Amino acid sequence: MDQINPALASQSHGRAPIGLGEFVALCAALMALTALGVDAMLPALPAIGESLNVSSANQRQYVISAYLIGFAVSHLIYGPLADRYGRRPVLAISLAGYVITSAIAAASSSFVLLLVARATMGAVAAGGRVVTVAIVRDRYSGRGMAQVMSLISMVFMAVPIAAPAFGQAVLLVGTWRLIFWGMSVAGIAVLAWFWLRLPETLDPGARQPLSLRRIAADYATAARDRYALGYTVATAAMMGGMFGFINSVQQIVYDVFHAEHLLIPVFASIAASMAVGSMINSRLVMRVGMRRISHTALTIMIVVAAIHLAVAWMELETLLSFVVLQSLMMVNFGLVGANFQSMAMEKMGAIAGTASSLQGFFTTFVGASLGAVVGQMFDGTTVPLYAGFFIAGVSALIIAAITERGRLYRPS
Repeated sequence: MDQINPALASQSHGRAPIGLGEFVALCAALMALTALGVDAMLPALPAIGESLNVSSANQRQYVISAYLIGFAVSHLIYGPLADRYGRRPVLAISLAGYVITSAIAAASSSFVLLLVARATMGAVAAGGRVVTVAIVRDRYSGRGMAQVMSLISMVFMAVPIAAPAFGQAVLLVGTWRLIFWGMSVAGIAVLAWFWLRLPETLDPGARQPLSLRRIAADYATAARDRYALGYTVATAAMMGGMFGFINSVQQIVYDVFHAEHLLIPVFASIAASMAVGSMINSRLVMRVGMRRISHTALTIMIVVAAIHLAVAWMELETLLSFVVLQSLMMVNFGLVGANFQSMAMEKMGAIAGTASSLQGFFTTFVGASLGAVVGQMFDGTTVPLYAGFFIAGVSALIIAAITERGRLYRPS
């Protein structure tokens, strides 16, 4: 991984500030803290409900939703700060906040206090996502950025695969509170790695003044760009399906298939399929192009979602069909995500932090809100989940078609 192929190097702005392998691993670790904050919770939701007197399974989903809403809203803060003060200080403060709020969540004595801690935890975790995307954009653009983001996603997906197993293992030896203490320790480790190894990537001459007028102008620039706006909205639609899955998967495995002991392997198998999609994209994107890959994959995802919805509607769903069809969808999701994100950032190099903030806020807030609606519609079947996935996919494809003026599937 330390060798950058010539095509990627030609679209980079100098090499990664450290070896490419370590750069990818560190960026993945920075972004993975967010996933750890969500996925490690899944096996613990029943235990949290029992400990804090929350009887409704659907209400326990708020442990996930509160984190995601806090994560979304705070995106707007980090980008302008990172464009003004640089990537390192903003990211360091974000990681320190993650350590502290994880500890507060571990000590929560009521469900309300836990939700407040979770929302705050999500708010500080957002810095990892925003600043990491800006760091990658500082060094790469176009297909080069898409390839690097795919490599990051491939490594990053190790956390969604392992996090539920971590949560389940903790529950075998202690209470759900130990999961949060584990997150705090992970935050300390990533903070130390980042601070010791990653230099500042923002050119001092590229720093932007911190003023409301400048921030508003940069937001307007990002919102006026056809591709930045279109692919951000399309990504938000897709994320609605993803967050609906995260909100619902524990109840689906427990209540639909009555296979509590299989939650970990089911979730890991589906998450691994997304990593496979990212790996395939990293190999193909330089030759085939972001648009051709992502538009084709999105179309396939819609078809699979329609098939899965039909299976669920006819009450033919089994645990095997659920895992196979969901995995097929997530392979294609992995082929879409990094490319959509890179196309949205393609012309945003001069305002990478602010653009990453705005795009991250919109995709996460809208996606988490739609996902919460899908999760709350859980009725003991997988029909609401796959109706949500189908609608999200069709909406994303329509938005992409409008963005490209109808010229889908073209190489560039």
